[in-house]
Amino acid sequence: MHETTVLLDKDENKDENRDKAATATTVVDRRPDGTPDTTERRRALGGVTRGEVLNILGAGATGFCTALLLFGRLAPLSGPLGFVVVGYLVSLGAYALLAWLEDDGPAVRDRLMTVVLWSAAALLFSGLVLVVGFTFLRGREALVRSNFYTQDMQLAGPLDPITVGGIKHALIGSLIMIAIALAVTVPLGIACAVYLNQTRGRFARFVRTIVEAMTALPSIVAGLFVYATWILILHFPKSGLAAGLAISVMMLPIIIRASDVVLRLVPGNLTEAAEALGAPRWRTVWHVVLPTARSGLATAVILGTARGIGETSPVLLTAGYTAAVNADPTNSPMVSLPLAVFTFVKSPEPVMVARGFGAAAVLMALVLVLFTIARVIGGRGPGQLSKRQARRAARASRRDVERFDDLRAPVPSLLASATPAATTLTGENS
Repeated sequence: MHETTVLLDKDENKDENRDKAATATTVVDRRPDGTPDTTERRRALGGVTRGEVLNILGAGATGFCTALLLFGRLAPLSGPLGFVVVGYLVSLGAYALLAWLEDDGPAVRDRLMTVVLWSAAALLFSGLVLVVGFTFLRGREALVRSNFYTQDMQLAGPLDPITVGGIKHALIGSLIMIAIALAVTVPLGIACAVYLNQTRGRFARFVRTIVEAMTALPSIVAGLFVYATWILILHFPKSGLAAGLAISVMMLPIIIRASDVVLRLVPGNLTEAAEALGAPRWRTVWHVVLPTARSGLATAVILGTARGIGETSPVLLTAGYTAAVNADPTNSPMVSLPLAVFTFVKSPEPVMVARGFGAAAVLMALVLVLFTIARVIGGRGPGQLSKRQARRAARASRRDVERFDDLRAPVPSLLASATPAATTLTGENS
């Protein structure tokens, strides 16, 4: 009887241990058909849903109505800028509240920052469209005239109609000046960037500091520097060449800094592989580094060109002003498009103002053309060859194949039999 009681106590302890183990273990309910759990909702990382669009529209309507009440009924507020700012802030708060009803904290912050970034991008794009559209709209009266591109202002006065006079002299002057500046800055800027990245001499840090300091150099100071050295000390006349040199001072640090950043992005294993094959440093830079960074270098040149072609004060100091065409960059004054725009727009006559806006529109179109040319020349990625380079590479490959076939060709029998005898005779003589 005592033994039976003991056995019953052991069975009760086993049941208690089994219950404790069942309590401490997490039981996973596996679905036999493999269907996903409907309570777990995956978060969409991209795209715009219908709910988000409705939330944005509702938040925008809330902000507009609230700003309308504050500026029209409840508060003594006024001004369109304040109306827009208050409406936008109220819209953001309303959108955050609507997003909070659906998601948790991090998702709400993510959606709110997405709306803020989209708003900033839309504001910048609207400003760009407004500037470009307003310029073309005010200059449309001059842009549709053929004489605006084929005549200069030598025979046109401020009171003459738009059918007389044009910007031929300024257009030619801008092209000559920017060509001189590019001829100076492109080789010098890329060579300086290669020195800072690939050579890394003892003066690299000093040169980098000077370049960064020149980036913030005011344009009038660059013009004064060239005016003092080129005109006052060396006694050269005011000309397009002097203006091109002044523009070069402004373009050079921008090209160097942008090229420096681009050359840093070239993978180091490419240069190491070229040097492991025995290539010298200059050949590695010329055949590996520069072709790899060609697209970025084209962008650097575009940035420098866009900065230099819009400068006015250096041109005014070093090239003067003329209303006639001057194609000689070494003598006589020359005018550029920005300086012509400044001269036209400051006139009180509406016709001259229309010419100024037309010249500004032509300047933007000229920058777009230069940008397109630079992208076509340097827009190819690393390893992408032009048609001429592809034909040259194909000819080199055919020559290599012919050379390998000649090396693998069988030796003629007469020479094969003569070669061991000659070798034997040579060995006996030795």
